[in-house]
Amino acid sequence: MFSLKEIFSVTLTLFAVIDILGSIPIIIQIRQREGKIHSEKATLVAGLLMVVFLFLGQSILSLFGVDYQSFALAGAIIIFLIGMEMILGIELFRNDPTTRTGSIVPLAFPIIVGAGTMTTLLSLRAAYSLPNVLVGIGLNLVFVFIVLKSSAWIERKLGKAGEDILRRVFGVILLAIAIKLFKSNF
Repeated sequence: MFSLKEIFSVTLTLFAVIDILGSIPIIIQIRQREGKIHSEKATLVAGLLMVVFLFLGQSILSLFGVDYQSFALAGAIIIFLIGMEMILGIELFRNDPTTRTGSIVPLAFPIIVGAGTMTTLLSLRAAYSLPNVLVGIGLNLVFVFIVLKSSAWIERKLGKAGEDILRRVFGVILLAIAIKLFKSNF
């Protein structure tokens, strides 16, 4: 039932898709804007979204008459806009300063669990046994939690110049990912 090879494959695949290390500039930006990242809340919500989508994703998409390609294109648009924010230093997604929901939106969804993660989960469910996929999700959530919890330390180590460079570099990477999603699903 449990296979170390499958768990390793699932974990690495999800790690690459979630790309929490590449999201560090966004995490720092949210932390600066909100004053704090609620690591536990963001990790729990992301985990809940992943498990629910693992079990109900295909049904949810079918219910709304949405195919994988449309779902991936919607995710690509969001990723593209977030990349533009990072590169240009502008705010496209309006933020209400009275609500402190940055740990949920956009952090848990769509940064940690976006269209790419959701689509990948459906593919992993078809290719690997369910217990191995669940363990892979759990291992990724542990790593996500560690990165979120240490965001203040990471920010101090990077400094303002390092943060600006990292934000722009990963902004370009996000744009490239968005364009790749457009090309492969259009």
